Amino acid sequence: MKVMIDLCVIPLGVGVSVSEYVTACQRVLEETGLEHQMHAYGTNIEGDWDDVMAAVKRCHEVVHEMGAPRISSSMRLGTRTDREQSIEDKVQSVRAKLTAD
Repeated sequence: MKVMIDLCVIPLGVGVSVSEYVTACQRVLEETGLEHQMHAYGTNIEGDWDDVMAAVKRCHEVVHEMGAPRISSSMRLGTRTDREQSIEDKVQSVRAKLTAD
């Protein structure tokens, strides 16, 4: 099953700046080959359910390995069976409507 998620990984107990941890998670995602798009408060990821969930798990492992004693992550996810849809498809649909007005 394909899934599209919006993931926000928040390391706790590491101070105010978390960019080095976000960078580490982005590297994990790049290594997976999954389609993903970082945004200001998280990352959209799409792909096979098991592959995406394995990437989320790996992000947690890496952040813990970096010394974060706790991690709080939020994740919104969606699946559909009527047709395939990518992150880019969803964004383009809205952009097309914006330019049509």
